[in-house]
Amino acid sequence: MPVIRVLVVDDSAFMRKVIGDILASCPDIEVIARAKNGHDAIEKVTRLKPDVVTMDIEMPVLDGLQALGYIMSECPTPVIVLSAAGSADVTITAFNYGAVDFILKPSGEISRDIDNVKDELIKKVKAAASVSIQKLGFIEEQDRRKIKGNKKEKSVHLKRAKPKKIVIIGSSTGGPRALQQVIPLLPPTFDAPVLVVQHMPSGFTRSLADRLNSQSRIKVREAVDGDIVEPGTVLIAPGDYHMIIKQQKINRETREVIALTKGERVQGVRPSVDVLLNSVIPIYGQRALGVILTGMGSDGYIGIRNLKSAGGKVIAEDESTCVIYGMPKAVIEQELADYILPINKIAEGIMQTA
Repeated sequence: MPVIRVLVVDDSAFMRKVIGDILASCPDIEVIARAKNGHDAIEKVTRLKPDVVTMDIEMPVLDGLQALGYIMSECPTPVIVLSAAGSADVTITAFNYGAVDFILKPSGEISRDIDNVKDELIKKVKAAASVSIQKLGFIEEQDRRKIKGNKKEKSVHLKRAKPKKIVIIGSSTGGPRALQQVIPLLPPTFDAPVLVVQHMPSGFTRSLADRLNSQSRIKVREAVDGDIVEPGTVLIAPGDYHMIIKQQKINRETREVIALTKGERVQGVRPSVDVLLNSVIPIYGQRALGVILTGMGSDGYIGIRNLKSAGGKVIAEDESTCVIYGMPKAVIEQELADYILPINKIAEGIMQTA
């Protein structure tokens, strides 16, 4: 396998050195240059043509978001954004501009403990190097407006009705952009609840939910403990919490409600698609639809296998549109998917199957 050539971009000389040293410690990675701001990054990307760029967001002269937009339009290159706590909205925008993934700096812009994310950084750089750049374009604002349409109020009976079926969506690397091509296409009259697990840290899933809600005709929000599972609502698992459903008596009627837990990480992640699916199966069984989108690893595979055994249906994203063909591949290779669809057909598949 060829050595992965990386450009490190950060306005802090300390961070450039530490990030560069972390990456250089891996024999499969070569740090070919470092850049101190967005303008410097653009010049070096154009001249050196790295395989992957790690990009800080907050920088003088030209910030990381502006540099990312230029790079993806003029010399497309896989970019991993390095975000500090509190920059969730900007990070979600970076995905719209074509970022592959992001790393959360442990303690702010100058993170002297950045070594704590060493393994994650190396793993994500390796994954980014394998991404087909054609799958990473900028999402134009007019395209979002076309998807959004006119937001409509949900009918009262739809909101209060006990759901007869449920949709579970799991995604990881590339997921924020994939979800923006699925959730906004669901109609406000969609008669099933949608529960989403997107691998993101605490603080970022709320920004993702708010962004999706602003683009969608269906209601989207970050889940809270005790939420009633209702048709026509999309609930996104909060970062760093497993989301499950359980049954509870409400006004003399048994309803399904959300429970958030700090249980052990599963396959290194929390929230976990497997954990959510395994809580859904005993309640919904064959009335559940599992949807697995782009992402590293195989989270969701065990839950999907159990869902199929219970008679549920499964949709997996086709390799042709996956940013990272990991999670769908685990499902597809074991012949667990009833339908294999490109991302632009997933919403239609959900509406026809659920």
